[in-house]
Amino acid sequence: MPELARTPSFLAYVRRDVLLAYRRLGDTVAPLIFFTMVCTLVPLGLSPDPQRLSEIAPGIMWIMALLATLLSIERIFAFDFEDGSLEQLLIAPQLIALPVLAKIVAHWLVTGLPLTLLSPLLAMTLSLPTSAYPAMLLSLAIGSAYLSAVGAVGASLTVSLGRGGLLLPLLVVPLYMPIMIFGTATVFYAVDGLHWSGPLAAMGAMLCAALALCPLAAAAALRVTSA
Repeated sequence: MPELARTPSFLAYVRRDVLLAYRRLGDTVAPLIFFTMVCTLVPLGLSPDPQRLSEIAPGIMWIMALLATLLSIERIFAFDFEDGSLEQLLIAPQLIALPVLAKIVAHWLVTGLPLTLLSPLLAMTLSLPTSAYPAMLLSLAIGSAYLSAVGAVGASLTVSLGRGGLLLPLLVVPLYMPIMIFGTATVFYAVDGLHWSGPLAAMGAMLCAALALCPLAAAAALRVTSA
């Protein structure tokens, strides 16, 4: 019982990872800077025509959000592996899937949520109709959480390799494609004035499945790769 009393809670794990992320502020804001720079450069590289930009804005926003998330995915477990705290986590008495889920939530809080909140400002530069903003915000909020959950599985498989290089994107990008398809469809439906609750509901179902399965898969992969 005393050991259970000293076991950190889920919120304690989330708070720890969020604080660690903000102590490495340069690495934390890099995806946001990338997301901002690329989205603002698109009108300069393609065309400043608002009509043309509005046609490609949903796809551009989602592709850049996916790539920005990829920049930070390997950090979910990398720093813990380097300083030895991941090994301590693996031998701790509590279920390892709980701290893994906390790491997924913390990653979304410092990466996915800021990307989502920043998206309306960047959507203005891409001439996205304001009527599509709610669909864009909800799809990015749900989709970025899915990206963090699935990315954690890929990061757990490559954590013992140090910097995974191209291996991590090769593992997770195929699993990212379904959520990107439904995410862009949600925004395109809103732009065209159609009901976008259908693709958004599909995204929600995918997120629920990912949150249920990915922490268990990542925990199992960590035990194998860190053995």
